[in-house]
Amino acid sequence: MRKAFVIDTNVLLFDPQAIYKFANNDVMIPIVVIEEIDRFKRDMSENGRHARLFSRLIDDMRKGGELSKGVKLPAGGLLTVELGGHAPLPEELAMDKADNRILALAISLKKDNPKRPVIFVTKDTNLRIKADALGITAEDYEPSSVEPDQLYAGTVSLNVDAHRVDEFYQNKRLALLPETEKLKANQYIILKDAVNPNHTAMGRYSKELDCIVPIFKPVEGLWGIFPKNAEQAFAIDALLNDEIKLVSLVGKAGTGKTLLAIAAGLAKTVDEGVYHRLLVSRPIFPLGKDIGFLPGDIEEKLNPWMQPIYDNIDFLFGATGAKGRRGAGKGCQELMNQGLLQIEPLTYIRGRSIPSQYLIVDEAQNLTPHEIKTIVTRAGDNTKVVLTGDSFQIDNPYVDSANNGLVYLVDRFKEEAISAHITLTRGERSKLSELASNLL
Repeated sequence: MRKAFVIDTNVLLFDPQAIYKFANNDVMIPIVVIEEIDRFKRDMSENGRHARLFSRLIDDMRKGGELSKGVKLPAGGLLTVELGGHAPLPEELAMDKADNRILALAISLKKDNPKRPVIFVTKDTNLRIKADALGITAEDYEPSSVEPDQLYAGTVSLNVDAHRVDEFYQNKRLALLPETEKLKANQYIILKDAVNPNHTAMGRYSKELDCIVPIFKPVEGLWGIFPKNAEQAFAIDALLNDEIKLVSLVGKAGTGKTLLAIAAGLAKTVDEGVYHRLLVSRPIFPLGKDIGFLPGDIEEKLNPWMQPIYDNIDFLFGATGAKGRRGAGKGCQELMNQGLLQIEPLTYIRGRSIPSQYLIVDEAQNLTPHEIKTIVTRAGDNTKVVLTGDSFQIDNPYVDSANNGLVYLVDRFKEEAISAHITLTRGERSKLSELASNLL
């Protein structure tokens, strides 16, 4: 028997095409949800865009029949806009609240057809708790969720015979062994001597050559930055490889994600001229309570949000960073004046085409899968996209560690030869920072 899924407003604001993702089951949209969606339609935020898209989808479906009686979905189920139920609720749950009216509808649907499973889908944790207390089956909407501990790491350590390590150093190639048959494109490998753990080599699986190849290690470092662990060495190789057009770096605070990405972008843009511009961007989400509107022009308003990026660039231009490089002495502002560097929020990226640029998206864990798709599809010819983030530091109330856009992208692109992913686990910012990340 087909199930009946009652959809909450927050699900449709998260994914306006959610109505198509319940297989051949029936989808029920309470009329109060349509009212709530209507309140968002004038917003210029992502919620507003999703509200308008959902309204257009529903309006288009009216051509297939009456929404009150059910319109057939592509997968075979029916989409119905329900006027609401009249099932009695406990006196603590006032019917003037939209959430409680949705719960009443779910109870009514269950009573009208006891044999048909009724499932309430919402991203509101407390609403799922209330539904469960009322005997309603409630689920979160996570069509593409990936738990952080199950996320593709992008690296693997293999124990091999000593002569294999020597062969790799000598030939700069290593054919796949039985234990390496399941390697993914651009997966990074640490080859360890099974007898002597200190006898190691680092490489990357090339899908095109079907073998393990050495990673690239800049002799002079990367704008004065040298890798402090194997994961950072892998990240530098991926960031500097022009054949890899999409790089994702995931790791806790202090692992060097943003610093390495900006250093590589400067090297490829300022030093080598491979890209016309380094474009660094990040979503605007406050930590804690927002301080409200900021005075000044757009540049002055954005300075507090973009300051972490400026901090990393200033460090690279410092005495320990860009010393001796072609960009030394220019400073961040001079590069911006010359058009080599641009720092901006993600707010206005929709509709743009970004060719021949090194695009870095910082704090990508705060983006939804739809927003990630919007960003990556902006990439024009000869553009490289780098996304960095920490799935455990999320400020966006509509995503979590399992369903944010960054983990969604990593999971979808892990088999593609055009992309590479590295999970960084060792904090290198300072001993205090590492202790805080582990203990707090």
